[in-house]
Amino acid sequence: MTSSADAPRDPSDPRPRVPAWVGDVVGGILIVAFAFAPVPDEHYAPPNWFALAFSMVAALALPLRRRWPIPVLAADIALFGAAAASGALAPGLGLAMAIAMFGVTNRARGRGTAAIVTVCAVASVVLLCLPVTIGSPFQPRVFQYALAIAFAAAAGDATRSRRQYIVAITERAERAEQTREAEARRRVSEERLRIARDLHDAVAHQISVISLNAGVASSAIETRPETAKESLATIRSASRTVLGEIGALLQVLRADDDEAPTAPQPGLDRLDALTRQIGEAGLDVTVRVEGDLSRVVGATGLVAYRVVQEALTNAHKHGAEHRAHVLLTAVDAALTIVVTNPVGVRPTDQAAPAPGDAASPGDAPTPGSRLGLTGLRERVATVGGTVETGPAPGGWRLTAVLPLNAEASS
Repeated sequence: MTSSADAPRDPSDPRPRVPAWVGDVVGGILIVAFAFAPVPDEHYAPPNWFALAFSMVAALALPLRRRWPIPVLAADIALFGAAAASGALAPGLGLAMAIAMFGVTNRARGRGTAAIVTVCAVASVVLLCLPVTIGSPFQPRVFQYALAIAFAAAAGDATRSRRQYIVAITERAERAEQTREAEARRRVSEERLRIARDLHDAVAHQISVISLNAGVASSAIETRPETAKESLATIRSASRTVLGEIGALLQVLRADDDEAPTAPQPGLDRLDALTRQIGEAGLDVTVRVEGDLSRVVGATGLVAYRVVQEALTNAHKHGAEHRAHVLLTAVDAALTIVVTNPVGVRPTDQAAPAPGDAASPGDAPTPGSRLGLTGLRERVATVGGTVETGPAPGGWRLTAVLPLNAEASS
């Protein structure tokens, strides 16, 4: 009665299922066997040929219950009533009704329909038993068929609920797995962007210093050896610095979260050192401060330092006249950074030689990738700030507005 053959086949279920015809054969055999079962109570007539014939019809109609469960149940109840009208209570037909009832509730789309069908079936069976039970309407055997149908209905409903529960938890598990995969991809993407920004911050400025001083040294090595020596010394210092920063970055990447080094991040307190290093590389930097920079701490201080570093590096690489101006304004709840520099061409199009030196034969205009500005915008966005870049009267201008005392989001 509760064979797995009665349940709809779930293609995602890897468990083997008993073929449907096996359940039909077993059910038909049991229905016919019960039809020949003797009736032990003297109040009831033994099964007659009508009951046996009706039981055979019910057994043959058993496979149709999957496509038409309610009509098959109604037919079994009608056959049971016909047998009862002939004076016999047929146990085989009782089993056929129970199997059909199980199929109805197992395949019902909602419990409302299943409950209505169950109540109607039980009431019908009790009423149909009355002609056979005149004189003893309260005999236990009268209610056995009704109880069997009710039990089959409950078993079918439980099977359907279990199947729906398995489908629901499977779907939730699949959604959770997809969510975990999406979250993992998002974290990997964010980590790649963070590493790209940190790598750019660590090497871009120093590599720019090395490149520009290498051009100076190559063009001045014969005519001005002292200038070439100074450029080579700057290259050596910048190389050591960039190697140290790359080593620190690799150490952070290789370390576990609990063992990651906690070296202090640069802030605006190192602005003088930055402008001095840029000045030694050949860029004349003028800095003007309005307001109290001691309020610029935490994530905002780090981002502000990176903004100035990136802007001065671009001014050194792509600007003209080898000078730049930095304005820091810390008023109210925001820090405004404005870096301007003269340009002869677009800042991302061509690098300029060092002051007083001709370009070396290997120097050629190189297209800018703008990855530095992209990374800068991403870094500023982590503290809720904004960046604007573009031509300005007399040159190029970068403007960044950062909220004070902001916490980085990534």
